[in-house]
Amino acid sequence: MQAIPTIEQNEAAVRFDAVTKRFDDVVALNAVSLDVQTGEFLTLLGPSGCGKTTLLKLAAGFLGPDAGAISINGRRVNELPTYQRGIGMMFQNYALFPHMSVADNVAYGLKTRRVPKPERQQRVAEVLALVKLTGMERRMPRQLSGGQQQRVALARALVINPTVLLLDEPFSALDKSLRTSMQVELREIQRKLGLTTIFVTHDQSEALSLSDRVAVMSEGRIRQLGSPVDVYRAPTDQFVATFVGDNNKLRGRLLSVGDSDAVIELGSAQIKVPSERLAKLEKSAPVDLFVRPEQFCVVSANEPSAMTGHVVAQIYQGGHVDLQIECPGASRDRLLVRSAGDQAVVRWPMGATVGVSIQPGGCAAFPAE
Repeated sequence: MQAIPTIEQNEAAVRFDAVTKRFDDVVALNAVSLDVQTGEFLTLLGPSGCGKTTLLKLAAGFLGPDAGAISINGRRVNELPTYQRGIGMMFQNYALFPHMSVADNVAYGLKTRRVPKPERQQRVAEVLALVKLTGMERRMPRQLSGGQQQRVALARALVINPTVLLLDEPFSALDKSLRTSMQVELREIQRKLGLTTIFVTHDQSEALSLSDRVAVMSEGRIRQLGSPVDVYRAPTDQFVATFVGDNNKLRGRLLSVGDSDAVIELGSAQIKVPSERLAKLEKSAPVDLFVRPEQFCVVSANEPSAMTGHVVAQIYQGGHVDLQIECPGASRDRLLVRSAGDQAVVRWPMGATVGVSIQPGGCAAFPAE
């Protein structure tokens, strides 16, 4: 395949500048600003109705913004039709032409661009080799598995040498094992081509495993933009902490606030957390503490500074065991505690009285809601 077009190093490949989109009285996007860097794999993550697919459609040209500007390669594209934007699009349902062969489906974009037949054939052969479909050129879509259909859709998006690849929940129709293998292959292809990619999903595991950066969206706004590690380990608000991955929400009391750390009282335990979002609170103010399941440790019930509870459920997951523990003194809800390996099944049986401690570092805290 030909090299993917590049732009200046300091220029964003795609720029959304205060973009707003309304549907009647509903504000789907509210002054969203976002830069997608050249060669980056950026994921738009959020629940249904948060605006992520609307943002993707605006980049593609399927919708127009009500306010703000969209630029690709440094060129404003608000009024530019889709076929002139240099984008490749892969849809959730693949949108293959059922009456066309694999080769004809892939070549369609080149044919509409009046690429000469010899060059078309060469580029189709190259991209089918890239997605491991060599030898299937004459098959029809109905003769392909779901994974093969997805590869055809990806090949069709790549064959035009797009500046930007747009992916709208492309793995949602695949079973778990096939979805995982296709995620790996897509990421390998994206890295090999250095192709700027915007990926839409509501699946947190997809977003965390695939992305260079994740934009977490809610109610038409970007709530947090950062690396997968930052989004998971250092959420900027309670929505992100709740939405991304499993989390436990506990109510504590602020003991002290320093320049970098704050101390929260949780029952008989004292937990140190970053002080940034608690700096304006008064001493003894209520605080919501978010603790990931893997940050808990199950210990002896008489361990000092541990929360006391009893095991009410065990969920064996192969590589780990999820324990649900009721700790009335610390939380109204059951704590989800993740224990590596499978020893927890025997060591902490149903009904056992246990202690639960929190590993230092990694917790997020916010003023109580």
